[in-house]
Order: sequence, then C-alpha cells, then structure tokens
Amino acid sequence: MSKDCLFCRVAKGEIPADIVMQNDDAVAFRDISPRAPTHILVISRKHIESLEHADDSVDLGALLRTAADVARKEGLVDAGYRVVINTGAHGGQTVDHLHLHVLGGRQMTWPPG
Repeated sequence: MSKDCLFCRVAKGEIPADIVMQNDDAVAFRDISPRAPTHILVISRKHIESLEHADDSVDLGALLRTAADVARKEGLVDAGYRVVINTGAHGGQTVDHLHLHVLGGRQMTWPPG
C-alpha cells in the first residue's frame, strides 16, 4: 500500500467510505459522485497504479469476482449492469489506484463517452 494514495487509505480504513462489501483482496464502496443510481467502486487492497501495471491474473480475477458479487448484492443482475476500468488520463482515470466502477439501476448507452 502507498501511504499517500487515497484509495490505499480507504482500504486501510483511514478515510471513511460507504463500504458495501470487503474481503481479503478488495474493498467496495459507493462513489461520492455517482454517474448512475448504483455506482460502486471496487478497489484492490494492494496498490496497483492502473490496469497497465497489473501483472497478476489472480489479483485481477479477485477484483472482477468482487464486482460481480457487489452487483448481485445490490440487485443489479436481472436488469444488467456495467463494469468499467478507466486507465490513464485519456481513459478517464482520476485516482492512480486500479479500481472498477460497478454501474447499474438505469439503461446504459453506447458508446459510453
């Protein structure tokens, strides 16, 4: 973990968040600027800067499994949901810590933007 990383501090419990799920690998919490009725971030407990820096398929699988578990817990499975990973500045990544957005509760459009 990085002592200066916002999401590492959330994962350690140093910064409060509306946590909806956590396990040994990940923490899931509600986004403070939601873009859908349900907008939950899933972060790794390990500091991984971005998808470009992820080199462990077990870590990535754990994040995706947690995202699916969150969607199920939030009742999004029947209607559907979207999982998004933003990477780098042009990809829309604003926090340099790998995180997945679980979005649901409304019809998603394509292309996303």
